Amino acid sequence: MAVKTPKKRINVTFPASLLEELKTYVSPRERNKFIVEATESQIKRIRLRKVLADLRQEPAWSDEDHPDLMTVEDVNNYVRKLRETSMPRSWDEIAAEAEQDD
Repeated sequence: MAVKTPKKRINVTFPASLLEELKTYVSPRERNKFIVEATESQIKRIRLRKVLADLRQEPAWSDEDHPDLMTVEDVNNYVRKLRETSMPRSWDEIAAEAEQDD
């Protein structure tokens, strides 16, 4: 059974020309869904930009933490090894295997 998300009604003001274009391309019964999906899409883009900006300030990756992946060949070997193992596996299994390789 699907869980219903609480909803709230808002009043939004559109530029007249944009509203006319919306009416041209989106049927009245689909407009709410269209606007919600467009808003969700833009929120995802904003979140991604924030994550990328945060990572520029404090990177998640450090060469010192991964000396075994310093060259393209190292990365290729690592990816090949991942692909050869029986995926999907849990992250816990992957982390345990990485610790054994150290």
